[in-house]
Amino acid sequence: GVSGFQISFSASDIHTPGDEPDVLVAMNPAALKTNVGDLPPGGALIVNSDAFTPANLAKAAYATNPLADGSLKQYTVFEAPISTLNSRALEGLGMTSKQTDLTKNFFALGLMFWLYERSMEPTIRWIEEKFAAKAVFVEANTRALKAGYAFGETTEMFHTTYQVPQAKLEPGTYRNITGNEATGLGFLAASKLAKRDLFYGSYPITPASDILHQLSGYKTFGVRTFQAEDEIAAIGA
Repeated sequence: GVSGFQISFSASDIHTPGDEPDVLVAMNPAALKTNVGDLPPGGALIVNSDAFTPANLAKAAYATNPLADGSLKQYTVFEAPISTLNSRALEGLGMTSKQTDLTKNFFALGLMFWLYERSMEPTIRWIEEKFAAKAVFVEANTRALKAGYAFGETTEMFHTTYQVPQAKLEPGTYRNITGNEATGLGFLAASKLAKRDLFYGSYPITPASDILHQLSGYKTFGVRTFQAEDEIAAIGA
């Protein structure tokens, strides 16, 4: 299937993640076909042109290349050879082609940081913590992130960048929570209201993984979690 991630950020209150992005980054034809319908006319569409091969187009059931047939004319399209540029940035690290390919999302993220004039430093620190046991992965992902930022900075493809000012929030203590975490808390609350212990069995896959992680920390509330070896085992449990 097609995986993806969407984030909304603003200087004012956000009440829903929303389904209409201002910018859509499509790393391959399948991602484009699945998500382009959410992009409003005039929205920015950034595509990894390296992935639009005949084989990938066929897998996504495209009869013709959408980058060349005019079907995307209602959007502002930016084609970038992300895979090629990312691979060049990681030369000399001795990584396999598959390992190199896995870092290209950081290239796209670096490009977004440049487009919205955001600092890379918090993400670089996260990379250093996340891959602390593998120095080569720290270097590779950091290189990819910086290469994407540099591409946005040096290419003449983009003529505009955007600044989203800091939100003005009332002083106080805030809690950041994701939808999956809220789901886990909802399950727990329901079990308490029903006066029944909660059992959750699932196979690790989005979004079940996050919910499993959340609920596994609530053993003291009578919650039992089970990580199954596949989906059928989870259903059986």
